[in-house]
Amino acid sequence: MNSISLKRKNMLQVRWHSRAGQGAVTGAKALCDVLAAEGKYVQAFSVYGAEKRGAPMNAFNRVSDEPIIDHSKEMYPDYILVIDPSLVYSGNITYNEKPTTKYIITTNLPKAELLRAAPFLEGKEIYLLDCIRISQETIGRAIPNTPMLGALMKVSGLFTLDQFLEGMKKTLKKFPQKIIDANNAAITRAYNEVQ
Repeated sequence: MNSISLKRKNMLQVRWHSRAGQGAVTGAKALCDVLAAEGKYVQAFSVYGAEKRGAPMNAFNRVSDEPIIDHSKEMYPDYILVIDPSLVYSGNITYNEKPTTKYIITTNLPKAELLRAAPFLEGKEIYLLDCIRISQETIGRAIPNTPMLGALMKVSGLFTLDQFLEGMKKTLKKFPQKIIDANNAAITRAYNEVQ
């Protein structure tokens, strides 16, 4: 891991906006697995509405160099990850944002078109990529969590691409090699394509 220090006052907080079945919970857990292996204190948890596939839901991460004693769902995220593009328009993805919050949004729209459709995002630090297309083309299914992790690594600088891929190989070691390779291909593409 690089030299980023995550002291309590600078605890890294991430909020995922997703629909049930798109892998946000698994993505949040995978992120924590990789960071915990580097000696960080981590939390990954989720909040569901109706517990059925397709229902809007949130997943959360906290990461620190010190033990995390806050177990509430309320946070002021450093990163907001939107892995279902429809949630940009149907939910309040900006709640509890900070002036420095960065958004990574799955969309096939150019930035200007997204901002016309969602003017409340104007002036915010936004990064875009099509995680759904990337996952379909690399993994074979529309599970956009893994590409979102690749984009997060690029935007956050928490890990170099090679460091994160190594961490994910360990996290995914129980799966067949072709699944590990497909997920790492998705991470690599997202890391290179996010803008």
